[in-house]
Amino acid sequence: MASEDLRATRIEKLEQLKALGMNPFAYQWKSSHSMADLQSKYADLPNGEEQPVEVAVAGRIMARRVFGKLAFFTLQDETANIQLYLEKSRIQEFMGDRDADAFSHLKSLTDIGDIIGVKGTVKRTDKGELSVYVKEYTMLTKSLLPLPDKFHGLTDVATRYRQRYVDLIVNPEVRETFRRRALITASIRRYLDQQGFIEIETPVLMGEAGGADARPFITYHNTLEMELYLRIATELHLKRLVVGGFEKVFELGRIFRNEGVSTRHNPEFTSIEVYQAYADYNDMMDLTEAIITTAAQEVLGTTQITYQGQAIDLTAPWKRITMHDAVKEATGVDFATFTDLDAAKQAARAAGIHDIDDCPSIGKLLNEAFEQKVETTLMQPTFILDYPVEISPLAKPHRSKPGLVERFELFIVGRETANSFSELTDPLDQRARLEEQAARKAAGDLEAQGVDEDFLCALEHGMPPTGGLGIGIDRLVMLLTDSPSIRDVIAFPLLKPEKPEGEES
Repeated sequence: MASEDLRATRIEKLEQLKALGMNPFAYQWKSSHSMADLQSKYADLPNGEEQPVEVAVAGRIMARRVFGKLAFFTLQDETANIQLYLEKSRIQEFMGDRDADAFSHLKSLTDIGDIIGVKGTVKRTDKGELSVYVKEYTMLTKSLLPLPDKFHGLTDVATRYRQRYVDLIVNPEVRETFRRRALITASIRRYLDQQGFIEIETPVLMGEAGGADARPFITYHNTLEMELYLRIATELHLKRLVVGGFEKVFELGRIFRNEGVSTRHNPEFTSIEVYQAYADYNDMMDLTEAIITTAAQEVLGTTQITYQGQAIDLTAPWKRITMHDAVKEATGVDFATFTDLDAAKQAARAAGIHDIDDCPSIGKLLNEAFEQKVETTLMQPTFILDYPVEISPLAKPHRSKPGLVERFELFIVGRETANSFSELTDPLDQRARLEEQAARKAAGDLEAQGVDEDFLCALEHGMPPTGGLGIGIDRLVMLLTDSPSIRDVIAFPLLKPEKPEGEES
């Protein structure tokens, strides 16, 4: 039957429910247990036995089997499924004074997808299935659209993302992913709270985007008659808070970058940024290990995990290696020995590093070599240290290595998961770097940002030595839920509108 015909049939049933004096869209229901509670509490109930204590549960009908005077439904709530044991004589005994044909109406007017509430006792059938032995039922919500076929499920990836609500109904493992996501973020917040950090919310709408190299989304404020940007990072406002006297501060929230979409990138994503006064990037490495291992232990019960078939050991401490040494190990080229850019490019090409003609410096060339030859090989947790100054405009110069900054990125399963600096606190150096960025922006670089004069003003009032850390929450959740795509861990990822039927893409 076509979808529209099924919908029309269900609307007819809805009208019949109304004609019988039943409200197909109820106001309230009070359950005594969740399905998981019942499954746990009565796990040892022997076959064929009944517990006389009455229970009340509610959920969505996921399956129906009807045999004349007997029916078996599968009811699903957020926690689990349970069978409903529906016997005509029992239902008529308890509901007959309200509805003389209660059992017939249950059979003819309910569908898979409907939400109902039932009361009854707990019984394990002779075949061993724990069930609610139903005395009475109440229609709570009549579903007008059918669920996907139970044997094939909702498997089309685009449809799953567009209709996440259906995905959650028919794929329990998807619900578990988002439950774990909530537990992961709660664990991170709890750990930081225990360490004396406080969370302060910063603006999403900004007069000047900053804190990262990224193309921002642009919007317009009608009353103020000004163009604004959606934030590309929380960094610059959190640093203002450190200037203002908060010594341990963080924010976990949404970030917006007008960039491409892939299995690792979504234009709207979640990150946490943490700033600690009187700390440096070495302290931030220790903090990163503690945050992630704590989350893994609390949510999964272990630091030994598997990601897409690859065994990953999150047990601290993690490997620490400089970018120069990592590239040298992978390619045999030590870019630290070069002072001539052309000679460095020649060595890079000989090592199989391509598309480098436009690299303007040895630092940029080093980073390109790292991205092409090293990054995707870093499966176990690895801190890559000491980045070129050219690609780190907000990091403090390395205290002993000219041309580098005190920065690390954490890589797990071949992708960046965290980023950290010994934060730049010299306002004059910071101005020079932001002005260089502004020049790139004026030259057409869509990811370069302008000069944030208010932020520079804040720095000129004095910012203590500070360690800063950013962790990509979506990528961390991907890792800890074994999810292959970032869209699997974002409840409602941004998608292109569907083309009307018959229209060409």
